[in-house]
Amino acid sequence: MRFGVLGPLEVRTDDDRLVRVPELKVRLLLSALLAAGGRPVPAARLIRDLWDGDPPADPAAALRAKVSQLRRALDDAEPGGRSLVAARAPGYALASDSVDAHRFEALTARTEPGPAPRASVLTEALALWRGPAFADFADAPFAVAAATRLEERRLAAREDLAEARLALGEHRALVADLTDLAARHPLRERLQAALMRALYGSGRQHEALQCYDRVRNRLRDELGLDPGPGLAALHQAILRQDPSLDVPARPPLAPLAAARPPVPRTELIGRDTEPDAVAAALREARLVTVTGPGGVGKTRLALEVAARAAAPDSDSDAVSGFPDGIVFVEMAGVAPDRVAEAVTAAAGLPDLDDGTADGLAGRRALLVLDNCEHAIGPAAEFVDALLAGGTDLRILATSREPLAITGEHLHPLAPLELPP
Repeated sequence: MRFGVLGPLEVRTDDDRLVRVPELKVRLLLSALLAAGGRPVPAARLIRDLWDGDPPADPAAALRAKVSQLRRALDDAEPGGRSLVAARAPGYALASDSVDAHRFEALTARTEPGPAPRASVLTEALALWRGPAFADFADAPFAVAAATRLEERRLAAREDLAEARLALGEHRALVADLTDLAARHPLRERLQAALMRALYGSGRQHEALQCYDRVRNRLRDELGLDPGPGLAALHQAILRQDPSLDVPARPPLAPLAAARPPVPRTELIGRDTEPDAVAAALREARLVTVTGPGGVGKTRLALEVAARAAAPDSDSDAVSGFPDGIVFVEMAGVAPDRVAEAVTAAAGLPDLDDGTADGLAGRRALLVLDNCEHAIGPAAEFVDALLAGGTDLRILATSREPLAITGEHLHPLAPLELPP
């Protein structure tokens, strides 16, 4: 069984079924146990967390009742689930390593041989986040320290990823990704340095210097400090146009002869916020899958996202930065053993060979795979190979079921309500 705390509390079975944990205090109990990271939580502390200074007449019995409800919910979802909640002096512990926070920390701690593998791993780690840590109970005393620590590591991982992408020459795409983040964390010098380097490498030296001035003034006015030696040295390097700041050369790639996505024939109705939500997800995750029942509008939404990304005057920068184009593949008529061949043909690449994934993975392109449920296994295998091959490609899939591969961000699409 898998647990999620990087966002709202989520519990899923090993076959990816969502587990319903009933009753607010039972969910609060589960979150408190998850925040402890497998360590026992004293019963007295759990009572304080659950009843916030106003316990029932027999708090120990009430706590045992909530533990029993939690065990029953987990066992109903998956046989043996009740054993995950163990009585361990002086209280209770959740015995599970399948927690998204553990996975995130393990990925970010990995040592990789170069910037491309490092960027791939960090992208996978950051895709695990679905919102603020412990979002349901962020103000609860047990969650504050754990959430703060995880959010700090999330921010550090984004800085690590920015530096890896700078080493890969992705300066222009990084400007859009870092501008808002740097504005929300104006005193983080490492983050500001990454934005300055991205701006300078995009030919925007004046804006890079303005960024430095903002940081220097903010540090002086709020903390009475000067910029650190690293940021000051970067400022001087930009002023003298130091060659060490030059964008790394990217190996030339033959242009894609990809067919453009079909032009939508109707307006997008009733989903005004959905394209922006999918576009924002594509900034964080390299694979976004729009899921939902047949006829719910998955294809129409994907076409809208692709159309906005392709529009030269698009107001949205969330899916910008696809100089190698947008590739659309209709999977409904593709035989399971011809998935790679269909994608290759749609991208205008040479005939299928062992280098198909490499031919796409290094591209700054958007690959749209529509109706993947018709070949879900081979599609997932092929997409996994693409994502392992590089950091630039973004994939937008539509499917009645998830591809269920590491790093996938799901965007469920519910049916529209009927008008009055």
